[in-house]
Amino acid sequence: MVCARGHATLLSLMAALCLAVMLALAPARADEAASYTGSAACTGCHKAEAALWKTSHHALAMQPATPATVRGDFADTTFVHGGVTTTFHRSGDSFRVRTEGPDGKPQDYAVAYTFGVDPLQQYLIAFPGGRLQALGIAWDSRPKEQGGQRWFHLYPDNPPPPGDPVHWTGRDQTWNYQCAACHSTNLQKGYDLATDSYRTSWTDVDVSCEACHGPGSRHVARAAHKPAAGDGRLGLTNWLRPAGNGRWEMDPQTGIARRSEKLVSTEIDTCAACHARRSVIAQTPPPGGPFLDSFLPALLEPGMYHADGQIDGEVFEYGSFLQSRMYQAGVTCSNCHEPHSAKLRAEGNGLCAQCHLPAKFDVPEHTHHQAGGTGAQCVNCHMPSKTYMVVHGRRDHSFRVPRPDLSAALDTPNTCTQCHKDRSADWAAKSIAGWFPNGRQTRPQYGTALQVGRSGGADAERQLDALILDTDQPPIARASALPLLPRYASSASGPAIAAAVADPDPLVRAAAARALGPAAPAVIVRSTLPLLRDPIRAVRTEAARALSGVDPQAIPADQRAALAAAEDELVTAELVNADRPETHLNLGLLDTRRAQPDGAEAEYNAALRLDPHFVPAMMNLADLDRMRGRDAQGEALLRKALAIEPNNADVTHSLGLVLIRQHNYADAMPLLRKAAELAPDNARYGYVYAIALNSTGSPQQARTLLERLHQQHPADPDVLVALVTTARSAGDLPAALTSARELAGLYPGNPQIRMLVLELEKQVGH
Repeated sequence: MVCARGHATLLSLMAALCLAVMLALAPARADEAASYTGSAACTGCHKAEAALWKTSHHALAMQPATPATVRGDFADTTFVHGGVTTTFHRSGDSFRVRTEGPDGKPQDYAVAYTFGVDPLQQYLIAFPGGRLQALGIAWDSRPKEQGGQRWFHLYPDNPPPPGDPVHWTGRDQTWNYQCAACHSTNLQKGYDLATDSYRTSWTDVDVSCEACHGPGSRHVARAAHKPAAGDGRLGLTNWLRPAGNGRWEMDPQTGIARRSEKLVSTEIDTCAACHARRSVIAQTPPPGGPFLDSFLPALLEPGMYHADGQIDGEVFEYGSFLQSRMYQAGVTCSNCHEPHSAKLRAEGNGLCAQCHLPAKFDVPEHTHHQAGGTGAQCVNCHMPSKTYMVVHGRRDHSFRVPRPDLSAALDTPNTCTQCHKDRSADWAAKSIAGWFPNGRQTRPQYGTALQVGRSGGADAERQLDALILDTDQPPIARASALPLLPRYASSASGPAIAAAVADPDPLVRAAAARALGPAAPAVIVRSTLPLLRDPIRAVRTEAARALSGVDPQAIPADQRAALAAAEDELVTAELVNADRPETHLNLGLLDTRRAQPDGAEAEYNAALRLDPHFVPAMMNLADLDRMRGRDAQGEALLRKALAIEPNNADVTHSLGLVLIRQHNYADAMPLLRKAAELAPDNARYGYVYAIALNSTGSPQQARTLLERLHQQHPADPDVLVALVTTARSAGDLPAALTSARELAGLYPGNPQIRMLVLELEKQVGH
C-alpha cells in the first residue's frame, strides 16, 4: 500500500513538474501572437516524433563543433590542393584548421560549427563582423569503399583564389546570407549596412520543430491549459495536416492511385522555403504561408534547368516537382518522406508501389529490364541523378517519362544513355518508341517552345504564346515562357500576356510582368496594371519592377498610387538582402528607371563598398555616366572592370561602345569583335559589330557576319533589318527582298514592313 501510494505521488510530482515547465516556457496567453519556444518545449510531449527527428539531417544540419559532432579527420591531417596546404588539428575538444586566408597567407582558424553530416560535412569558421565562413575543403562522410573518408575541395578543377567572392573567405561563402536560414530555426540575420556586420541569432541552431510547424508558444500554452475540444489546430501557427476528407483510392484500370478530393495543404509551401532555388522577399517568412508571399522561385532558366525542365544547376527539388504529374495529382513530400526522420517511407520500388500497382508497373513488360535489376528500379528511369558538391547525388523530382527523342533537338540529357553510356540518344529513342508506340514521344513537350525562345528561332513568338495559353502544361513551364517574350513580342502576344495576368497560378502572374519589353505597346502595359494590386507579394513586386521603367504617361492617374506602393514594397523586398551587392545593383536599376540618377549612383556605390570588385555595379555606373554625358569617367570605370574580368563580354562590348562614341574606331573595333567572339550566342553583340564593320568600310564582312547571325537567330528583327539595308546598299535587291519577306513573316501586321516588301518587289520586278 505504501509502494502504491508512493508511485502515485511520484506520478503527481512528474505531472506537476511537466506542467510547470510548459507554463514557464509559455507564459503568454493562448490568444497572444505566437513566439518561438525552442525544440525543448516540444520534445517532452512529442517523444516519438522527437526520436525520429533526432536522427534526421534536419537535426544535424548545423551543430557546435565537438568530438561528438565532428566527422572529419583532425589528427594533424594534411590536405594539398591547388598549391595550398591545409592542416587539420585537434587539441582536446577544440578543432583547428591552418589554411590560406583572405590575403593568401596561411593562418590558423578555430572551427565553430559543423555544417551538414552526410554525404559530406563542412565546417564554419568565425570571422570579424559576426560572419561565419564555410571552409571550401569538406569531409567526405561516405564509407571508404564508396570513395569516402577523405578531405576534398568543393572546387576541385578551379579553386577560387583569395579575393574571389567564391573563395571560402569571400562574400558568397558567408553563412549568414547563403546558408543560415535553411540550416537553423527562427534565424534573425541582424545585418547592419552601415558597418557591414551581423548580429545573427536563432532559436535552435538546427532545423527543429518550429522551422516547419511555426512558432509554438500558443500550442504549448493551450496544451498546459487543456484547450476546448473544438480547437482543431491546437494553437499551431502552421497546420500541416491536409484539410477536407480527401483520400487516396487506387484506380484498378490505370493502376494509379487518385485522390477522392483535391488536396488542400500548406505542406509544399512549407518545404519549398528551403527546398527551392529562390530569392527571399520577406523579412521574416512565416512557415506555411503562401510561398510567393515570401519567396520568388527561379523559373526554368538556362544554367539552372535544361530546356525540357530537367535539373542542370543546383536547384533543389521544388522547381522540378512543380513540373510533375504527381504534384498536379496532389502528391506531397510526406507521401514519400517520413516528415520527422526525413527518410523514405519504403525502400526500392516499394516506395512507388504505394500509388502504382506493382502488377502493372513493377514488371518487365513495363520496365523492359530484368526484374530486380538496376534498370528495373523506378527511380533510375524516372528520377535521374546528378552529382553536386563533388559527392552529393541528387535526384530530379519531376518524375518524367524518359524522352531521349528530345536529346538531339534540345541538347538535353536522357536517363537511358546515362546508364547505357556506349549507346546513342537515337538508339534509346527508337527503343522506347518500339516499346511504347503511342507513348509520350508522340506528344509535344514544352521544352521545344522554351528552346526556340532561348535560341531565337523563327517561330519563337507563336510557340511561346501557345505555351503560355496551354493550361494543360505545368504553370512553371508556362511562367518560364513569359520572360522570353520581350525579345520577340508584338501586339500578337497581347492575348497571351493578358491571360497570364489573370491566371489562377501566382507563379504565372508574377512572370507576366516580365513579358513587358522596353517598347511594349500601351495596350499590353495597361493589361498588366491589375498585377500591382495582386494578393500575392511576389506578383506585386515583379509588376513594380517591370512597370517602373514604363513611360509615366502610359500609367493612368488612378493606377499611379498602386505603382508607388508596389515600388515601396519592392524596395523593402530587396533590402531583405542588403548585405549583397546585387541588391544595391537592383535598387540602382530601379532608381535609374524612375529617373532618379542620384539615388542610382548611391546604390551602385553601396554595391562597390560591399564588394570593390563587383563588375556589374561598375558597368551600371559607367552607363549612368553615359546618360549624364561623362563618358571619360565611364571609360575609366570600364577599363577597371576589364582589368578585373578580362574576358567579360558585357564589359568588353560596353567599352567598345564608349570608344565608338568618342570616334576612336581603331581601339573600338577590336573590342566589339572580341565581345562578339566571347558571346557568340548574343545576337546583339554580333549585330553591333556588323554595323560597325559596315560603317567603317567593310560592308562585305558585315554582310557575312549578319548572315551567320541570321542562321543562329532567325527571329531577330534587328539582324533582318540590317540584312535588308546592307543588301540594298550593295545593290543586291533579291537578297534584300528575301530578308524583307522573312521580316514580314515575323510581323505580318506591320504596315511599314509590308510597304518595304512591295517597294522591293517592284524594284526586283516581281
